[in-house]
Order: sequence, then structure tokens, then C-alpha cells
Amino acid sequence: MAVTGMNHFTILTDDVEGTTSFYADLLGLRAGRRPNLEFPGAWLYAGEHPILHVVGGRPKSDLKPGVIDHVAFTGRGLAATLSALKSRGLEHTCKRQLGSGVWQVFFHDPNGAKVELDFDPNETDH
Repeated sequence: MAVTGMNHFTILTDDVEGTTSFYADLLGLRAGRRPNLEFPGAWLYAGEHPILHVVGGRPKSDLKPGVIDHVAFTGRGLAATLSALKSRGLEHTCKRQLGSGVWQVFFHDPNGAKVELDFDPNETDH
């Protein structure tokens, strides 16, 4: 057996609509086809791929980080992303990765999940 790629991440929430809106408005993911499962939720797509599964109906007490530290996405539009985070009042950090020069932006979603966005080293932060 060999892994050939990453399929998706799952976020637990007590607010499916709010979580879906957060990722759609900030990252441009879009809600799409989802099987008729026995619990509330949404599948969010990047292009043709459902890369983020949102599972609802969870109490706030279940919304805590586990052993996985964060989810990371490749992005474009660093300056616009930083502006969007600032306008939403979202605490974030932006730094350049040593060696590669990749821009890394870290913040938390409404459920407490840590999100990383990676941008090409040739982008600017202003």
C-alpha cells in the first residue's frame, strides 16, 4: 500500500453555516455535493475536490484540538488575505519560512482549528 495524496480534512462544529461561510468568504472554498449522511454538515470544495469536510451537531465541549496541530492550504494573494484577516479582526501571524522564503500565515477558525496558508515567496505582504 502507498499513499498517493491528501484527500480531505474534517472540522467539527456546532455551527455548520457559520463555519461554511467563514471558509467560503475568507478562503474561497465553496459548498458542494455531499452524500446524504446521518448528521449535519457540508463538504467544501477547492476546484473539483472536496478538501474540507464540516461535521455539525457537536457541542462546544467537543470542539478542542487533538494531536493534529493545524491544517495548511496553498494560497495566492497574500496582501489581500492579510487585509481580509485584519478587516475581520482575526488575530494572525505572518512570517517567512527560513530557507525557502515561503510566506506562512497562521490563524484560527471559529471552532478553534488552526489554519495555515502558504504563499509563494515572490508575493509581497503589502
